[in-house]
Amino acid sequence: MDGDVRINPYLSGNFAPLRSEDDFDLEVVGEIPAGLMGTLYRIGPNPQFEPRGDYHWFSGDGMVHAFHVEDNKVSYRNRYVRTTKWDLENSHGRALFGSFGNPMTTDPIAMGHEGGVANTNIVHHAGRLLALEEGHSPFELAERTLDPMGYAREYQGKVTAHPKIDAKTGEMTWFGYGVGAMPLSAGMSYGVTDASGKVIRRDDFQAPFAAMVHDFMVTENYVLFPILPLTASLERAMSGRPAFAWEPEKGGRVGVMRRDGDVASMRWFNVEACYVFHPMNAWEADGKLHADVMRYDSAPLFPMADGSMGQRSAARLVRWTFDLSNASDAIKEEALDDLDGEFPRFDERLSGLAYRHGWYAADPTNAKTIKQTAIAHLDLKTGKRQVYELNGGDMTSEPVFTPRTADAEEGDGWVTAVVWRAAENRSDFVVFEALDIAKGPIAVAKLPRRVPFGFHGNWVAD
Repeated sequence: MDGDVRINPYLSGNFAPLRSEDDFDLEVVGEIPAGLMGTLYRIGPNPQFEPRGDYHWFSGDGMVHAFHVEDNKVSYRNRYVRTTKWDLENSHGRALFGSFGNPMTTDPIAMGHEGGVANTNIVHHAGRLLALEEGHSPFELAERTLDPMGYAREYQGKVTAHPKIDAKTGEMTWFGYGVGAMPLSAGMSYGVTDASGKVIRRDDFQAPFAAMVHDFMVTENYVLFPILPLTASLERAMSGRPAFAWEPEKGGRVGVMRRDGDVASMRWFNVEACYVFHPMNAWEADGKLHADVMRYDSAPLFPMADGSMGQRSAARLVRWTFDLSNASDAIKEEALDDLDGEFPRFDERLSGLAYRHGWYAADPTNAKTIKQTAIAHLDLKTGKRQVYELNGGDMTSEPVFTPRTADAEEGDGWVTAVVWRAAENRSDFVVFEALDIAKGPIAVAKLPRRVPFGFHGNWVAD
C-alpha cells in the first residue's frame, strides 16, 4: 500500500542489531563434559548505527560472541570488532559507509578511509585470533578480552573469510577476490601463511569473470577455486543496480592447481550454473579430487542483474569429482543428501583428507530460507542421517565439532551451537554428543538475551 514503510528483514527479528556489549555468567542445565574446556567464538554482522541506503546482511559491523567453558561453567562476552570503519563512524555518531562500500551511498567524510567490517569468520592460527571478511586483511583480537589489536597488514590486501588450516603441517592457505586497483574486479590472489604465522606467499591471477567467491576447497596437494555466477560489477553498482547479482547464463568454473604450483598452471573445469557458499571438505583419491559442497540451484539473498528479485533456493550436499587424469573439463556431480541445509562442518583434524562424518544446520520444512531449524549429522560411510529438530520457531547457528581428545577417533567428541529461542527472544549455548545428535543437547547454558543471527564460529581449546 502507498505510504507503507518497508521493513528490511535483515534489521528485524533476530537479525536486528544488538548494540550493548555485555559480560554474563550463564545458568547451566545438564552437565558440561569435563573434557570440554575452551571458548566458542562466534561472529556476525551488527551495524552500530542505522545503515545508509539499502542494507544487506553481509555488510554490518562485526560483533564477536565468546562462550568460555571451564569446570561445568559457561561465561559470555560480546564486543564489536573495532575496525577503522567502526572507529570513524563511532567518532561521528552515525553510519558513513554504504553497503559493500557502495560509493553512491557513502558519505564524503568516509571517502579514502578503510571500510572493512570484519564480520564473517573468526579463526585461531599461530597463536592469533583473527576476525575475517572478504574485502580486507584479517583483524586481530586479543583472546578472551576481545580487545582490538588491529589489521594484520602483512597480508597486504584482501583475504577470504574461509582460510583452511592443514592439520598436519599447521600451514594456512587462503585467497582473496576482487583484487586489483578497481573494485569488483576479476582479480584474485592465492596465499599461504606458515605454521609460525608468517605470510610466505601471495600470488595474483585472473578469474574467468568477476564473482563473489565466498569459500574454496583445499586438499593435501591441491586448491580449488569456484567461480560461480553470483557476479560482481562496478558498472552495475555505479548505475544504481546491484553490485552483486545472479547471472546464470555465465555458467560456472572451478580452477584447480597444485598448492605448490604456479598460478599460471591453473586448470579450469566447467559446472552448470549453481552457487556454493560453503564446502564441507575435499580430498584426493586415485588421481581424482572429491569435494563435498552445499549446492544451491541459484544464489540466495541476492537479486538478478536488473535488480529484480532472485529465486528462493536452498542448498543440499553434493559431491563434485574432478578427474585429473582425464582431458575432459567436466565435473561429475552426485547427490549425497536430500535435506536442505547450510553451514557444513566436519572433524577438521581431517581437513583436506578423506573423512566420514559431517554436521550441518538444516531446514526440514523445505521453506527455502536461510533460517535453519535443525542440526543434522551425516555418516558418509553408511549414508545414515540423524536430525535434532527444534520447535516453536527456534533456530540454530552453525554446529561446530570439537574432538574429545587430540587423538580421539574421527567424530568422537562434541558439537556446540547457539540456538535462538523465539518465544523468549533470547539464546542458548548448547552441547551435543557429536555422534548422537538426535538425542538432543546434553547441556544448555542460558543467555539472558539473544545473539543475533550471524555467520561462523570456531572452538579454541584451553
